[in-house]
Amino acid sequence: MSTYDFSAHRKWSRIPKDIQQLLLQNVFCVNCGETTIVDFELKDEKNGVLLEGSCKTCGGDVARLVGDDG
Repeated sequence: MSTYDFSAHRKWSRIPKDIQQLLLQNVFCVNCGETTIVDFELKDEKNGVLLEGSCKTCGGDVARLVGDDG
């Protein structure tokens, strides 16, 4: 079951769309190296937004923390 984190989405929406795309395409996977995150959820963290999802290439679990300062 997925939950909707309003605070995380509010933080994420403040980031310009072109920067969001760059962040999504620059995630580290232990199997593939640099990859794109897909099927991700946003979670509010103290200092930013945590993206948790899957690697576009191998389907493994990946995550990226986007700090409030960018």
